[in-house]
Amino acid sequence: MSFRNILAAVLLLTSPAAEAQKTAHIGFLAGGARATDAVLLASFWQGMRELGYVEGKNIIAEYSFAEGSAENLPRLAQELVRMKVDVIVGPGSGAVAAKRATDTIPIVITYGDPIALGLVSTLARPGGNVTGLSGFASDLGGKQLEVLKQAFPRVSRVAVLWSQSNAALLVQNMKVDAGRLGLTLQLLELRDAKDVGAALAAAKDAQADALVVSRNPFTATDRVRIAQFAARNHLPAIYGDREFIEAGGLMSYGVSIPELWRRSAAYVDKILKGTPPAAIPVERPTKFEMVINLKAAQAGGLAIAPSLLSRADEVLH
Repeated sequence: MSFRNILAAVLLLTSPAAEAQKTAHIGFLAGGARATDAVLLASFWQGMRELGYVEGKNIIAEYSFAEGSAENLPRLAQELVRMKVDVIVGPGSGAVAAKRATDTIPIVITYGDPIALGLVSTLARPGGNVTGLSGFASDLGGKQLEVLKQAFPRVSRVAVLWSQSNAALLVQNMKVDAGRLGLTLQLLELRDAKDVGAALAAAKDAQADALVVSRNPFTATDRVRIAQFAARNHLPAIYGDREFIEAGGLMSYGVSIPELWRRSAAYVDKILKGTPPAAIPVERPTKFEMVINLKAAQAGGLAIAPSLLSRADEVLH
């Protein structure tokens, strides 16, 4: 082979086109369970395919799920750092663990409150190695209480399942709205998956007459159990997203979590193409949906106000 041909081959291998074909390596890090987050992962990969990525072909993934045991997240984060993945993807709890493990590997948050979690300086200018999507709206908890009160006007004592990792500010604002609506809140903080059973028992012992379930790794992993508890005790319950409704829950009001995961693919794509996360603004939630499960209402002997049914984005029969 002539020197000219050798030079052409070297230039081809180091060209932008060849670089673009390099297999990317991403890591997922979340506090929940991979099985119960299957819909979210499917939504993410749908977004990636739309951008030209195919798992096992031009991108490979490492799946690190804590299965509801939050104490495992630091170890899982360190493992992904040691693998030198190109990007770490995950919701609030995973993003926090990843941020504590690395300040160089880009991190894409799929859901959570990145400012309250200390992950970004501002949404417009993240300023570090974290960007992505915010699932937080300061008035979300108040809106959920309003929906609950409209559906069941006699509700007065509401148990709230929440986690400090992603709902601290939401709960603060919810306290103000509860006073305005004449509601008493029973705040039941979850620190681990094993706390769910104790929290549900506490709500029953305190004779709560309604339930608000904030989305976090523990409630998401145990959503079927929570929905069954509410139905068995004829307890009106409102959840943060429709995945709980698909698990048998009564009604939800919040952002579409699968849609946030799908849109997070665009952030991963920008980072893999060289844009630093500090330069990519965090996206705010713009659309909220209300889903009501009439089948669950009938099974639990609960009558939902017709005025609310007409406002719902979707009613499941």
